[in-house]
Amino acid sequence: MKITKVETIHVDEFWQMCWIRIHTDSGEIGLGETWYLPKAVSAVVHEIYGPTLIGRDPMDREGIWDELFKLTGIFTYSGAELRALSAIDIALWDVVGQALDQPIYNLLGGKCRDKIRVYNTIGSYGEWQDNEFEQKDPVGFLQSLIDEGISTVKCYYMAAYAAESQGNFVSSKQIREGLEPLAKQRKALGDQIEIAHDGGGQWALAPAIRITQAMDEYDILWQEEMIHPINAKAHLKLAEETRTPICAAERLMTRYEFREYIENGSAEIVMPDLIWTGGISETKKIATLADTYQTSIAPHDWTGPVNVFACAHVSMNAPNVMIQETNRAYYRGWYDKFIEPNIIIKDGYLEAPEGPGLGTRLKDDVFNRSDIHVESTTESHTWEAVGFIDPGQKVSHFFSPKVPENQPKNTH
Repeated sequence: MKITKVETIHVDEFWQMCWIRIHTDSGEIGLGETWYLPKAVSAVVHEIYGPTLIGRDPMDREGIWDELFKLTGIFTYSGAELRALSAIDIALWDVVGQALDQPIYNLLGGKCRDKIRVYNTIGSYGEWQDNEFEQKDPVGFLQSLIDEGISTVKCYYMAAYAAESQGNFVSSKQIREGLEPLAKQRKALGDQIEIAHDGGGQWALAPAIRITQAMDEYDILWQEEMIHPINAKAHLKLAEETRTPICAAERLMTRYEFREYIENGSAEIVMPDLIWTGGISETKKIATLADTYQTSIAPHDWTGPVNVFACAHVSMNAPNVMIQETNRAYYRGWYDKFIEPNIIIKDGYLEAPEGPGLGTRLKDDVFNRSDIHVESTTESHTWEAVGFIDPGQKVSHFFSPKVPENQPKNTH
């Protein structure tokens, strides 16, 4: 089995979403996904990663991941490079699962569970205007989740107040105003639903401490990204100042960035975003690292439909998964436009995907859309970082191993 084509696909309607499909000579088509700047991701894929993949065996997922990570590591490993690698990794797992007629969770070592508890992050699309619902009727919004069997929600009570001071100041009045919906929800519903809070990485440490301490009385499930995750010691200080567990963080990339937060205890709940942090392969390693510190993970999702499927496989396999993020406005509002089948959430739980590989695919009519952009790579070549052809090069060397054609080789 060899890779014959690598595609990137994006549509104008959802201009941050990017899919990658990997085709093989035996007919498998693996699907991956990432989110943000699809044109930048496509450039990385077709200039660097795609030509490197052509002719390779998709079974060699570990070696391919390491090679691509190090290939762009000469100048960076994050940004569009890592988002592209994340989507490629998902697609490779999908290919192998199809080839072996097994769901990905079986390839990871089998299931620890058949379903995983979900929490609902507030979102909006079409008829599903949950942001408006929450603002107009915060108690009714949570009750609507409870009625569906969803036992956990994530809200953004204080995020709107950060812009005024660039996150450097928050007043007691603002805290009181921001937490009024939370107070109403707790008074009306008690402990019928767990509530997590996301600060969007908007606050400096001092106001973040003030906010989290003010929220402690409401028995919050976790505080997520109250500060930007760029300083593990600052996160540890925040954790020490509140009784609510600190969750970190979808903005940490790969196990190398998560390591310090896990080791020093500042990430009391670990939240990798699979389509940003390195795909299924890397998320599994992050989960294992967290498990050695008796720390749970809660995979992040606030993006496209393929991510939820990929997360579902990790969530079924990794023993230390706590809960899985979902967004009902998305999976009910627009996921069906693009994939078949959709995820199944029943009584507040995401069920294990069925079928080989991911267990979903892009619908055929996606490729008939007038706003679709598809780019393909079918030829193999070796990417070189130097960025120019040296007219005087006669020998192979580390920076430019391929001697330009029509130049005599130095035999000395």
